[in-house]
Amino acid sequence: MNMRKFWPLLMAGSVGAMGLSSASAESFQFLVGSYTAGTSEGIYRMNFDSATGQIDAKPLQVIKSENPSWLTLSKDQRRLFVVNENGPGQKDPVGRVSSYAIDPKTHALTLINQVQSLGNEPTHSSLSADASHLFVSNYSVVEDPGGTLAVLPVGSDGKLKPVVQMSAHPASRVNPERQASNHVHSTVSSPDGRYVFSNDLGADKVFIYQFDPKANPDLPLTPAKTASVQLPAGSGPRHLLFSADGKHAWLTMEMSAQVAVFDYKDGVLTQTQLVDLAAGQPTSDKAAAALHSSADGKFLYVSNRGTANQLLVFAIDPASGQLKELQRRSVEGDHPREFSLDPSGKFLLIANQKSNQIVVVERDGKTGLLGKTVQNLPMDAPSDLKFLVRQ
Repeated sequence: MNMRKFWPLLMAGSVGAMGLSSASAESFQFLVGSYTAGTSEGIYRMNFDSATGQIDAKPLQVIKSENPSWLTLSKDQRRLFVVNENGPGQKDPVGRVSSYAIDPKTHALTLINQVQSLGNEPTHSSLSADASHLFVSNYSVVEDPGGTLAVLPVGSDGKLKPVVQMSAHPASRVNPERQASNHVHSTVSSPDGRYVFSNDLGADKVFIYQFDPKANPDLPLTPAKTASVQLPAGSGPRHLLFSADGKHAWLTMEMSAQVAVFDYKDGVLTQTQLVDLAAGQPTSDKAAAALHSSADGKFLYVSNRGTANQLLVFAIDPASGQLKELQRRSVEGDHPREFSLDPSGKFLLIANQKSNQIVVVERDGKTGLLGKTVQNLPMDAPSDLKFLVRQ
């Protein structure tokens, strides 16, 4: 894409952005992953001013990459791992995973290497707690071969090694169109790093593994004693998030537009609540996606796509982890695939994939409520947002 043409387009939706300094004491850089079937070139490194809530229109860096739809940062933010959500019928039909080095001073990205994910449409990745392995979720749109969980060792230099382990499970087939095969949507580690939880939209289950690379480096995952959690038929589990204290977890279920609340202990999830995001609304409103909690652990934010296109705000009970709805707010766009709270906690940025925009809204840190829109920035097919905290 010609950036000379792209920047004026960004400028049109970014009032006052050019007056901001990337060296501001209240500025942060963040990364945007995107789909590249249109004009997007891949990954964008941007500057955000947390005093005003404005994103600088001009990207700091553009990294060409095919469908870098999900971004995973190492804890020290020296490495970035990217799934290239490729598959049959796309420009690149091969699912891949890429590793980048991040300069600690400038945050500039440099490619380390790229390997195949051995599956179609890898849609999510996460690092093990010890950063020794990357868990990649191959969603796979088509029934054959279906979705898989792939395990890739990661070198101390950030270099990805080939897949050493694959895992797949039978689909529920409750929904004949969307659950004819398994679709691994995301995989995350428990807070203590001993267990791995893989959410399969096609199976209506969360599969649980013990993670022990020392016992067998080539097969670091083995089924846990409680090997799975059954979810409602046709619900389509998508993303799982643990509370900061590790005692609770929340799971979005895409197809039923629900959030399941769990108590957690020693590899076992025990459901305590089921929250409807679109109760009484048509099926077209039901497409739950991302969820994130505030830094203080008091609030949970959940996006619901479809024709609803809303962000829901919940208060979190500190003892039980259960949710109380506080607010429903339009995302002022279409298909909020992901969103992110800025490091100051004063703003929330929404990646509206199908309306090609990043929307910035104010947030009240005390009440958790979302306020007015402060920016609507054109950006082609954004899919993920990750902030880079200063070193």
